[in-house]
Amino acid sequence: MKRLSIAAALLLAPAPAMAQGQKPCTDPVFDDFDFWVGDWDVTGPGGKIAGTNSIAKEEYGCLLVERWTSAGGITGQSYNFVDLAAGKWRQVWVSAGATIDYSGGLDDKGRMVLDGVIGYPPGATPANAKFRGTWTPNADGTVTQHFQQYDPAKEEWTDWFVGTYTRRKAAE
Repeated sequence: MKRLSIAAALLLAPAPAMAQGQKPCTDPVFDDFDFWVGDWDVTGPGGKIAGTNSIAKEEYGCLLVERWTSAGGITGQSYNFVDLAAGKWRQVWVSAGATIDYSGGLDDKGRMVLDGVIGYPPGATPANAKFRGTWTPNADGTVTQHFQQYDPAKEEWTDWFVGTYTRRKAAE
């Protein structure tokens, strides 16, 4: 018997039972990260352009897809979703051979905080490390993104990237 690909198996699998006319992913938890949805200019410390980012809500509102382009032309993408089995938000990021896989949720200040691991391409040091991302919605409509990597030699978290997201102006 031939093996079915995962995609084919998912297409052939029966859909989960849902009430007639019910839409998936309508629970408020699926809106927790909506403050990050949009098209953004991203600046680093000192206001220097770091790149652009586009975050779109897809798959019936069940998935946020991120498409990043750095000022130097390096691209990256992430999938952000509520991991129903774990009951947490999860992001899986891929860029230039590196991956980040982390999960978490909103804290009591309304920030999205995800903890997990960054994996670097073969030959890099470290090969992987503990990693944390925090997205803070600001009163002026910007979003602050703060990434930290754990340094086991110093036993401390160090800044990996701090950026400010400003919504791109719509083309007229």
